[in-house]
Amino acid sequence: ISIKEGANGQSVSTLTSKMAATKNGVFKVQVEDPETGKVLAEKSMKVSVNEKKNRVISLPYDNHQMVRIVSSFTESKTGLSTETKYIPKYILTPAAPAEPRFNTTPLYGVRPGSPIHFRFGVSGEKPMKITSDDLPADLAINPDNGALSGSLERPGSYTFTVKAKNAKGEQTQKFTIRCGSKIGLTPPMGWNSWNCWGLSVTQDKVISSSKALIEKGLADYGYCYMNIDDGWEAKERNPDGTIAVNEKFPSMKDLGDWLHSEGLKFGIYSSPGDLTCGGYLGSIDHELQDAESYNSWGIDYLKYDWCGYGRKHRTEPDNQTVASYVRPYLLMERCLRQQPRDIFYSLCQYGMAEVWKWGEAVDANSWRTTGDITDTWESLYDIGFGQQPDLYPYAKPGHWNDPDMLIVGKVGWSNNLRDSRLTPDEQYTHISLWTLLASNMLIGCDIAQMDEFTVSLLCNHEVNAVNQDILGKQAQRVVQDGAIQVWARPLSDGSYAVGIFNVGATDARVDFKKYFGEMGIETLKGVRDLWRQKDLSTSDVKYFIPTHGVKYLKVKF
Repeated sequence: ISIKEGANGQSVSTLTSKMAATKNGVFKVQVEDPETGKVLAEKSMKVSVNEKKNRVISLPYDNHQMVRIVSSFTESKTGLSTETKYIPKYILTPAAPAEPRFNTTPLYGVRPGSPIHFRFGVSGEKPMKITSDDLPADLAINPDNGALSGSLERPGSYTFTVKAKNAKGEQTQKFTIRCGSKIGLTPPMGWNSWNCWGLSVTQDKVISSSKALIEKGLADYGYCYMNIDDGWEAKERNPDGTIAVNEKFPSMKDLGDWLHSEGLKFGIYSSPGDLTCGGYLGSIDHELQDAESYNSWGIDYLKYDWCGYGRKHRTEPDNQTVASYVRPYLLMERCLRQQPRDIFYSLCQYGMAEVWKWGEAVDANSWRTTGDITDTWESLYDIGFGQQPDLYPYAKPGHWNDPDMLIVGKVGWSNNLRDSRLTPDEQYTHISLWTLLASNMLIGCDIAQMDEFTVSLLCNHEVNAVNQDILGKQAQRVVQDGAIQVWARPLSDGSYAVGIFNVGATDARVDFKKYFGEMGIETLKGVRDLWRQKDLSTSDVKYFIPTHGVKYLKVKF
């Protein structure tokens, strides 16, 4: 028996046989509430099946609550039965109101003189006008898309009010630009081409993904970086040594200008070695030239991947020292800082030499703490729960631990994309944990093919607000009780974001009060379910948490 999700909240169960002989029996499908075991819907029929004849039962379910589809076949003659269980995707995030709502962090960091490219993320019915009556003199807002541009020459904090207005109403938000030495005051949100396109990335695919980011509303929730990973470089440099692009990218400058006109940011990829992971040109011996090219194209983000540098590193006499790992990243940092624009500096060297201990010293804005993630529970568990618990002291505004990209939606690292192999509950766990970790939030799937479930995962403004909280503290694991783990992150308003995770193979019922002592909770003053955006009881704190699932809360005590 196979079960899949059909259109419009329909489950489709298909009974097939590999035998020529006909089997007679009862084919039954039930929709169950996993928490209570209550049967919500049921359909059964007497059937005959063989290798040439299968049977199908479609049964509707509510895709805004967690349900379990249980399909079974019982043979009439022997009484033997087979059963398949499946939990379809379910949407917890409430629909956004038609009125304007600001969803982006009210803080932005820029260095003096650097160009500003920022898009105010506002959901609500379109068209919408975004304006400000007290904007600093050297800045401007495109009222049609909320793209902020300009530059500030003098250090300091600049606070102004932004207004969003549509046919349904208006809303204002106080916004602060902090002009100083730091950028990346909150973790970057956006998209990277690798997990969906791999080396097949093209300029057209970047443009179509950017348009989809806007059309599907992700830009309204703060996703703004559009990052090209490996596969853009030509086979040889230009005669003057500058980096050249291949035929898949007609004009980096035009691409950057278009992205900036939409308030989006432009990211790129290179390696300190002679070659990248995909065998394309790296930056070795041309670091300053490449940094200058990035500036001329309007690059806002550099992912700098160790890859080909490993061959050189192995020949260095001091290759066992931390200094040998620091050297290539410090060199590029000095070249980037000579440019008259801010470039978010993302180190990708898989956590070698405990990069979290020295990443800030080379002025990196983030650093990969691990190898590449894949869309399996084993990879998610190892990277998220296994490798991150002790790294919280090293995360702060401007400098972030990076456990790698998001593995939701259609991925595949090539032209052959497929749905993420994570279950719905594993995907809720993934996004919840990454926001608690103050991680880079880089989408890895094909945005154009993103379904309603994936959009709901990425566009929950209360969940994203944890990731973007301006206090900039990473969560700690405060409880490890068998299969139950509790992670807590202090927030700027004095509350805590708390993830209660069930990493075990069976569903669990958890009494949150059991852990009050370990968390320093004397009196619980407020509990809010972040995914459902709903206040909960402060006295009844017993929760059902499915296998590999999470209860994600905002608590006050």
